[in-house]
Parts: sequence; structure tokens; C-alpha cells
Amino acid sequence: MPKKHGSAHWEGGLKDGTGTVSMESGAFDKQPYGFGQRFEGKPGTNPEEMVAAAHASCFSMALSMVLGQSDMTPSAIDTDCTVTLDEVDGGFAVTKSHLDVTVSVPGASEQDVLNACETAKANCPISKLLATEITMDAKVV
Repeated sequence: MPKKHGSAHWEGGLKDGTGTVSMESGAFDKQPYGFGQRFEGKPGTNPEEMVAAAHASCFSMALSMVLGQSDMTPSAIDTDCTVTLDEVDGGFAVTKSHLDVTVSVPGASEQDVLNACETAKANCPISKLLATEITMDAKVV
């Protein structure tokens, strides 16, 4: 089974420090991240944004698989994910991951597609990784 690699480099303190994050594939290579990117909207990325992208992409692939297992082929799956970072017990924790999904499956019933969405939400590998509340709004078009 595949193993994927990511790396981070950090220098300095929490608020004045800076870091870079890279991915094995090169999709990210030394992208800046830090307190400003995480909490103040400065350019760059942050861990929650990367988790949100991972969850959206993983869910979309899982939904395609679940639909295919029932002989349904989506013409489009669009997934946005919002990850919430909250202060919890004097520290921080990712407390929610919300998926907004729009899916088009020609010839399929809305209920069958919504059932597939629920199955994918519960079973995609990133959903299983996240020990948090995962919610979803799914729209069949």
C-alpha cells in the first residue's frame, strides 16, 4: 500500500517564527506557513487548509467509488470542505470538518445518490483519520 511523505521546517517562536511545508509530489514545495497564515489571513497555507483540501479530495474519490459499486457514474462531484479550529481545554483542536457537496449522476435517483454520499462520508480514509464531528450538505443536480 502507498506511503506518502510531507515535511515541514520551522524556525523561531510561535508568533514570530516562520516555516515552510513541502509535499513529496512537489505540489507544495517550501510553501510558507506560520501564525500569521493560520490566524491573521496572511498569504501562505496552514495545517487546517491542507486538511480541508485532503478531506474534500478524499471524499470525492470515495463517493465516485461508492457510486460505481452501484453502477452509477457521476458526471461531476464538487466538494468544498471547511475545517474548524477551536480553542479547547486551554489548547487548540480541530473540532469539525464540514463537507459541501454538489453531485450530478445522470439517471440516478436523488435518494440513491444521497445514500452514497453518506457512505462515502463515513468511510473515506480521511474521514476515518479525523477524530472530530463530520457534517455534510449534499445537493444532487
